[in-house]
Amino acid sequence: MSLIAGSYEKFIWGYKLKPLKSHSSSNHKTLTLTQLFSYPSHISPITTVAVSGSAAASGSNDDTIHLYDLSSSSSLGSLLHDHTSSVTSLSFYTPQNLSFPRNLLSASADGFVSIFDADPFVLLKSFKVHKKGINDLVVHPSGKLALTVGRDQCLAMVNLVRGRRSYYHKIGKEAALIKYDASGDKFFMVSEEKIGVHDAEDAKLLCDLEGNKRVLCATPGENGVLFTGGEDRNITAWDTNSGKVAYCIEDAHTARVKGIVVLSKNSDGDATDDPHLVASASSDGVIRVWDVRMAFKEKPIPLAEAKTNSRLTCLAGSSIKSFKRPQVGNSASKEQNAGMEDL
Repeated sequence: MSLIAGSYEKFIWGYKLKPLKSHSSSNHKTLTLTQLFSYPSHISPITTVAVSGSAAASGSNDDTIHLYDLSSSSSLGSLLHDHTSSVTSLSFYTPQNLSFPRNLLSASADGFVSIFDADPFVLLKSFKVHKKGINDLVVHPSGKLALTVGRDQCLAMVNLVRGRRSYYHKIGKEAALIKYDASGDKFFMVSEEKIGVHDAEDAKLLCDLEGNKRVLCATPGENGVLFTGGEDRNITAWDTNSGKVAYCIEDAHTARVKGIVVLSKNSDGDATDDPHLVASASSDGVIRVWDVRMAFKEKPIPLAEAKTNSRLTCLAGSSIKSFKRPQVGNSASKEQNAGMEDL
């Protein structure tokens, strides 16, 4: 299992999570984060990262997207299509029957969404979705649509089959994050310290989750659980069915939490992939892996940690699976495509 993190200092960090070879009397040091790579891949702070299988991508304030192959710990270079503004969000779409992504979607500070074929990486279409910058983008598990929220205080739905915006609604406040649950039946919209739980069918508000401080990252878990982190330095697990806090790891970091990844089982039965494991990254420069069942103890101790000595801005993770190595192609070759019929 691998994790990648971006930093304000323009570095990308890659780690592999492994079990310790030697047994120890300590019951909490059972895993180790082994560094795979670290290098300055951008010329401006990294704003977003995404991983699927062994494919990874990072976006930056330098308007570029860089690609990586985690199986060989190598850089594949940057996409030939560069945004004209900061890249604010990246998301891979991987069908359930495949171990490698089919598409990469990016959002930018000029309100555009770009859709790329992931084999090879070429641009399919780029189009305006918001009047102002896009804060976050999420792809539905079906791969047929995506949701975006922006600085224009609007929620938009993108039809990925036709490659165009199909819905645009003023929500009256700026949302920073938007996420689907694992089933795609609900989505979560984060604005400051509040989290709205919505029905994906009609966007009806089901309940509000009220945090203590601003939420900076969120990721869905299993059985209706949503993990959040932010300025309170905690990792909070919300029961989105009841609207209450299920459990919380307090003071998970010494500074605000900027990224959370839920590590779940995969088909190859890797022993390190445990459904109770959650990774977190903070602007204190530390990446930690937790067994969330320890949240019920008085003082939970991380199973593994890595110190980057950087101000981390984002975190993504995925189990490495072998697949055809992606290639960086000429973005012009498919730029004329009207939509995403191959999704």
